[in-house]
Amino acid sequence: MAGAENKRETGRRRDSYEYVDGSVVRKLQPEQSGGQTGKNQTKKRQKTSRETRKNRERALQMNFGFVLFLAAAGVITVFMCVNYLKLQAQNTKLRREVTSLEVSLDEAKLENDADYNRIMANVDMEHVKDVAMNKLGMGYAKKGQIVTYSGIDSDYVRQYTDVPEE
Repeated sequence: MAGAENKRETGRRRDSYEYVDGSVVRKLQPEQSGGQTGKNQTKKRQKTSRETRKNRERALQMNFGFVLFLAAAGVITVFMCVNYLKLQAQNTKLRREVTSLEVSLDEAKLENDADYNRIMANVDMEHVKDVAMNKLGMGYAKKGQIVTYSGIDSDYVRQYTDVPEE
């Protein structure tokens, strides 16, 4: 029961504070009870509250320029948001298009590979070798017939002069 009584007492008691101007820093001090506040403190409190009210009224007032600035900032913000959403939608559309093109490219590669494998399966390499050697007089290269070139970075060689025969 004692704990319950303490809670009631603290719930009833309220500390009140007021701002008192000091020489260096404003300090939060509890209000003195028992009517000990003097006339100087009461005047100071009233003066502070009048100044505070004036400052609050000034802060709540908005002139035409400020309203115009806020309206312009709001319009620009809405414009930027709408453009951002349009760009996001366009980006999504382009990504879908790229994905569909990649799928069609993969399908075309698979189809080309299948066609190549089908064609290569129908070619008899022994017959090609026989025709090349017997009918056309072709043969394997001998040791002295192979000439190598270095320092070529591209896929082809330009021949400016005849290849020397050895």
